[in-house]
Amino acid sequence: MKIDELAEKYLTEIKNIRRYSDNTIKSYRTDLGEFISYCIEKQKTELSAITEKFIKSYLMILSEKDLDKKSIARKLAALRSTLKYAFQNDLINENPLSFISNPKSNRKLPEVVSTNLILQIYELAEESEENSELVKVVFELLYGCALRVSELCDLKYSSVDMKRAQVRVLGKGNKMRIVPIGEKSLQILSEYLLKNPVNSYDNYLIRTKKNDKLYPRLVHRMINKYLTKVSDIKKKSPHILRHSAATHMLDNGADLRAVKEILGHENLSTTQIYTHVSIERLKSTYKKSHPKS
Repeated sequence: MKIDELAEKYLTEIKNIRRYSDNTIKSYRTDLGEFISYCIEKQKTELSAITEKFIKSYLMILSEKDLDKKSIARKLAALRSTLKYAFQNDLINENPLSFISNPKSNRKLPEVVSTNLILQIYELAEESEENSELVKVVFELLYGCALRVSELCDLKYSSVDMKRAQVRVLGKGNKMRIVPIGEKSLQILSEYLLKNPVNSYDNYLIRTKKNDKLYPRLVHRMINKYLTKVSDIKKKSPHILRHSAATHMLDNGADLRAVKEILGHENLSTTQIYTHVSIERLKSTYKKSHPKS
C-alpha cells in the first residue's frame, strides 16, 4: 500500500467512524499532504519504504524551514496517528514512529482579557451593529461557557436547557458534556433569541445575519475586530476567550477538576496550564499593589 492510500483510509476513518471535527480533519489532511509530497519527492511512497530514518530526515527538513516546535509537533502527531492506525490494522509490521518523541517546546502561558474589556465590546457592538445581539451572544458563549469555536458553531437549539441553565456540548472526539450557563449568559442568549427566533429544535442556535449556520471564519473575524478595538494582546483569536474563562474561574477559587470538565479536557495536565496563569497574575497584582513588594 502507498502512503497516499493509507492517508485517505485514515481520513475516512476519523470522519465517518470517529467523527472528528471538520477543522481537525482539514488540519490532518494538510499535514499529511506535506509528508506525502516529501515521500513523492524522495520516491518513497510505499509504506515499506517509510522507516524511522526516513521520518527523521523529514523532521530535519521541517526544522530547517524555521517552523516552531509546536507546528512540527502537530505535523508529527498527524503522521503518528496515521501510522498507528496502519499498525493496528496490520497494514504495516511495525510502527516507524514508535521510538521518535515529540519535540519539546516551551509552552507559553495563554493571554487573557478582563471581563471589563468584554463589557466594553458589548457597548461598542450596541453603538455600531444593527444586530448587536449576534456579537454579544458569540462573545458571551465563548467566554461564559468557555466553548471552542467549532462547539459554538455546532450548537443546536435543542442543546440548550434554559430552565436548568445548562447546555449540551459536543466536543472533541464526539464526546458530549454538560456546561452550566450563567445568569448573564442566559440573559444575552434570551435577548438574541427574541430578535432571532429559532423555528425548530433541530436548527442551529446561533446563525449569521443571512440566517445561515455560523462558521468559524466569521467568528474569528468578529473576535479579531472587537478585540483590536479594546486590547493590545498579540493573538486576537476566539480561543483567548476560552483561556480567559478558565483563568478567571481559577482566579475565583474554582476546583481544577471542575474546570477540566467544563472545558472538556481529556487530561488534567492540559487544564493545569491555567493554574500557572493564575499564579502569574497573582504575582503581578502583588508586585503592583503590595507596599513591601
